[in-house]
Amino acid sequence: MSQLTNVEPRMGDLFRKRREEMNLSLKEVENVTSIRMMYLQAIEEGKVHQFLSAVYSLGFIRQYASFLGFEHEKLLKQFPEAFRVSHEKQEFAYGIGTLESRGNPQNKVRRVPYLFWAFGAIGLTTLAWYFGKLVGAF
Repeated sequence: MSQLTNVEPRMGDLFRKRREEMNLSLKEVENVTSIRMMYLQAIEEGKVHQFLSAVYSLGFIRQYASFLGFEHEKLLKQFPEAFRVSHEKQEFAYGIGTLESRGNPQNKVRRVPYLFWAFGAIGLTTLAWYFGKLVGAF
């Protein structure tokens, strides 16, 4: 991790300088790239791995670099540690939100109109058949 903090701020400084050369604010970059401003700022400060998993940070760094016009291969050679994915085990806590049922409790309410229209269509078909038979009798 110590190598990571030594390498990333230099890359982040490079990103910040390029963004400032393009006269763009972090908010403007956020609007174009759909990367939240706090993550863009973390990339520029070299602290992105504190907020995101390695895979997300790698993707955001690549997307931001591409937006700024950097060639991925040159950045990879210049800052290999920034693009290295660590295989640290991620902690995941099961919370109340993960125990929710997947069924929608309103499904029963939604079925009522469909049943109404289905029975209505069957009733109209039966009436049409009955009156067709009745008219055919004359």
